[in-house]
Amino acid sequence: MTNSKSIFFLLFTFLFVLPFNAQEQSEIKKDSTFSGLKFRSIGPAFMSGRIADIVIDPNNQNIWYVAVGSGGVWKTVNSGTTWTPLTDNQPFYSTGCLTLDPNNSSTIWLGTGENVGGRHVGIGHGIYVSFDGGKSWKNKGLKKSEHISKIIVNPKNSNEIWVASQGPLWSSGGERGLYKTNDGGNTWKLVLSSNEWTGVTDIVIDPRDEKTLYAATWQRHRTVAAYVGGGEGTAIYKSTDGGETWDKLKTGLPGGDMGKIGLAISPINPDVLYAAIELDRKKGAMFRSDNRGASWTKMSNTVSGGTGPHYYQELVASPHVFDKIYLMDVRVRFSEDGGKTFKTMKESNKHSDNHSMTFIPNDPNYLLVGTDGGIYESFDNTETWKFINNLPITQFYKLALDDAEPFYNIYGGTQDNNSQSGPSRTFNSHGITNSDWFVILGGDGHQPATEPGNPNIVYAQSQQGNLYRVDRASREAVYIKPQEGIDEAYERNNWDSPILVSNHDPKRIYFGTQRVWRSDNRGDSWAPISKDLTKNEERITLPIMGKQKSWDAAWDVYAMSTYNTITSLSESPLDENVLYTGTDDGSIQYTKNGGDSWSRILVSNLPNVPSSAFVNDIKADLHSVNTVYVALDNHKYGDYKPYLLKSTNGGKSWQSITNGIPENTLVWRIVQDHVNPNLLFLATEYGIYLSFNQGDKWMKFSEGLPTISFRDLAIQKRENDLVVASFGRGFYILDDYSPLRAMNADAFSKPLLFQPKKALQYKPVSGGTSSQGASFFKAKNPEYGAIFTYYLPEKFENLKAKRKEKEKGLKKENKNIPFPGWDALDVEKNEDSASVILVIRDSQGNFVTRLNAPYKKGFNRVAWDLKIPNWTSLNLDKINDNPSSNYYNTFAKEGIYTVSMFSKIKGEISELSKPQTFEVVRIRENILENPMQNNIDNYVNDLKSFKINLEYTLKAFSNASKKLNAFEKATVYIKDNPGDLEETISILKTQMNDLNKLLYGNSSKKEIGEKDVLSISSRLSVAQRGFSTTYGPTKMHMESLNIAKELFNRIKPKLEKFIEVDIPEIEQNLIKSGVPPILD
Repeated sequence: MTNSKSIFFLLFTFLFVLPFNAQEQSEIKKDSTFSGLKFRSIGPAFMSGRIADIVIDPNNQNIWYVAVGSGGVWKTVNSGTTWTPLTDNQPFYSTGCLTLDPNNSSTIWLGTGENVGGRHVGIGHGIYVSFDGGKSWKNKGLKKSEHISKIIVNPKNSNEIWVASQGPLWSSGGERGLYKTNDGGNTWKLVLSSNEWTGVTDIVIDPRDEKTLYAATWQRHRTVAAYVGGGEGTAIYKSTDGGETWDKLKTGLPGGDMGKIGLAISPINPDVLYAAIELDRKKGAMFRSDNRGASWTKMSNTVSGGTGPHYYQELVASPHVFDKIYLMDVRVRFSEDGGKTFKTMKESNKHSDNHSMTFIPNDPNYLLVGTDGGIYESFDNTETWKFINNLPITQFYKLALDDAEPFYNIYGGTQDNNSQSGPSRTFNSHGITNSDWFVILGGDGHQPATEPGNPNIVYAQSQQGNLYRVDRASREAVYIKPQEGIDEAYERNNWDSPILVSNHDPKRIYFGTQRVWRSDNRGDSWAPISKDLTKNEERITLPIMGKQKSWDAAWDVYAMSTYNTITSLSESPLDENVLYTGTDDGSIQYTKNGGDSWSRILVSNLPNVPSSAFVNDIKADLHSVNTVYVALDNHKYGDYKPYLLKSTNGGKSWQSITNGIPENTLVWRIVQDHVNPNLLFLATEYGIYLSFNQGDKWMKFSEGLPTISFRDLAIQKRENDLVVASFGRGFYILDDYSPLRAMNADAFSKPLLFQPKKALQYKPVSGGTSSQGASFFKAKNPEYGAIFTYYLPEKFENLKAKRKEKEKGLKKENKNIPFPGWDALDVEKNEDSASVILVIRDSQGNFVTRLNAPYKKGFNRVAWDLKIPNWTSLNLDKINDNPSSNYYNTFAKEGIYTVSMFSKIKGEISELSKPQTFEVVRIRENILENPMQNNIDNYVNDLKSFKINLEYTLKAFSNASKKLNAFEKATVYIKDNPGDLEETISILKTQMNDLNKLLYGNSSKKEIGEKDVLSISSRLSVAQRGFSTTYGPTKMHMESLNIAKELFNRIKPKLEKFIEVDIPEIEQNLIKSGVPPILD
């Protein structure tokens, strides 16, 4: 079997035949076949995202480590000026807490899984440690903890560590409670636990005595339907033997069921402890002990509020002022009297929802705070705040794309950071910046929608289905949420209610509550087209913590979705009467008559799907009216399996299509290519997947992506772009995925040059960042110009690589490794590398330019910048291998071009694939029309002709000048008295300097910056500047060329005499006088 055939066989097997598991996916990633098709991060960072924890290196206060609730760990070494993500390639993205080893600040302990009880949190994969400042990480166990909230390292013994594990939020059991290790995390011992629903949420250590610790347990459980945030398992405990045994603290503390507790110990007087305790129905109190927890005093009724204490309650004691404490809340509350009275911290121009606060020891006025909207820094005790606006960690739920020209826009609803919009690319050469983004609607943002053909109409909503129609031209938002009729029960909206713009009429929109609403006038009026399509249950009667709970339990459904709601809508693009819905309570309904009647499918009747599964997405096939896909999710019942099914008979029967999706990888959304019905993309909890065979097999498609939850994805059909929304790292774009359409089994066996998309020509705008400092955020645009994508089925392996691979096998077998021989080594050394050559021609077949490109196995991409090379000479010592890099190259004209692909291997040229055509289109018209437009072609030819003549002459003059300077030094070798030769050289040097002045200007004036008359080179430079814009050369540029030619013609005879007569003559005379020949 040949090399190319074997590679084809492996790819075919991976993508079309074999089932996938995690190991196979890893092997495909290592194979790097798709490395040339890379996702592009576009931010945004202007509103940042949720912060779980921040620590400052005590040995270098410029180093911060940040645990992003849903976005991994980040590090800055310059106080937030620049950032580096540290965990992009780890198997987790959700983080809860960070701790630096007090004995070695390069050792970082990380607890994964968010430490709050919200409806949107991701789970973790245990505890991790880095011994090198975050460069590498090692899992140290507790993989079933899911949510770790606090880690303490013994300041006297780095191997002794305590970990507070809240345990699973969505289910019982797991590794919950307080764990201790005495061997640096190699083994763990559960030292404090209660019941199967109770974990440990906080722990503090007495700074004077590492044996004394205090811990708060927390009983809670959340489901799709409800949340109970307290129970008999919640309490405060104390240990005086390093956590081996624990005593429950009771004196002065409330009895009954408690909710989340935040603990703090005074760094100034560690006898004093503080406890923020959630009590009943979001009520609570602040307690204080001044005798190491022996007794407690209620200080006030203060508790964190907003969405509920389960989301806040972090309590922080000031290291600078005794009895000053901070309670994390929507707005931070602080007390200066140990909790008796609280004030709201000044937070002007700062995001709400605070989760973390950090101090530095030498400045009592400094605070560093982490919020749902990023990091804020105060240097004046909260009078003012500095926002760290370069962390792209926004959590997007859903996205929508418009069809604006020339660049489409992206809209996304976010967790606690509004509904945002920004461009897919910009005209700015620096890329997409924060100023390119804007808020389209406030609140928690959720599913947006756009109107095809009218990018000024956008639908956006905040939580609980508060729907608006936004007019981008006027920036006005009209409230259009459907309202129940008189005497009807209240409308049940999901927190993230589904909206759908019809494929058949852009004015028609659908909206889901517990029923389906339809509007034919963009939401000005509505009519329900269904009855209640849910199970319509009473959520309080459903089991929680394993059974039906009393009305007096710690219920809290304030900041969660209404239950029994529609969560997904889809309309067949082939038949406007075919609609599908999915619900949060395990139902699928469909109509084939526009809503006159509906048929119900319980998800429990689908193959291997639990009855509680939530319908994340339902999608009608774009090419077959009888085919539909559904993505379901049961993670809010502790089940993280992927549930993805397909029906090809209108919902009568279903088959699972999860082959290749790992266990514990829940599925969020699915999209289908609008051209190739077999090409599907999938957004999952840990990455993007693709299928070439309508879901029969899936593979991870992760080039350019971190490990993160992707909650939505969409295709921009005009551009063939795949846009994905991550829940913690913003948006990513795969520019022009159309080459994937051709990748069937046969395609992987041969080289392919793909059809380039239309190339947009414009003059990129520069500037805007040069003086903004290193913290200025910018995301990359796609490469400018015509983008050429090609695929190579095999890599080029040179002789040296082959030899080393053979020697590797011999070494493995412990055999002798033979000496290859000097001749073989010499051949190796002189072997040419392989390359790809792309040749571009215009529609008449005329040569335009060529590009050198890498010969690399898999997909590759290179760009032509739409410039036609105008090189008239090259430097022998420095040949530029990119002909398009000349500043004075001319813009390619609009029109049709072709590109051909060749290989160069060991000196042999082969054409690899058939040529492809593409179009160059100018997208920015100048306000003014250049009256010299018809003269430009002649001007270019005239300029080239003059430059060739000039450059040859200048090179000859430069060589002659070097010789003359050498002759002057060589006169010491003359075998005679000084005389005529020295005088002649002196005269020639004067002539040389005069000619240099005419060619390049007065060197003495240049030395001090004095102005001078324009030299020939200056005139030529002006003449060429006309090519820097699409407007083209003006009459002034053309006149500058004529002046340069005139000035050159004036001195040309002198130059020719100097070069051709004077220098050869003096050289011969020197030789005759005994001077040895001077060699170049």
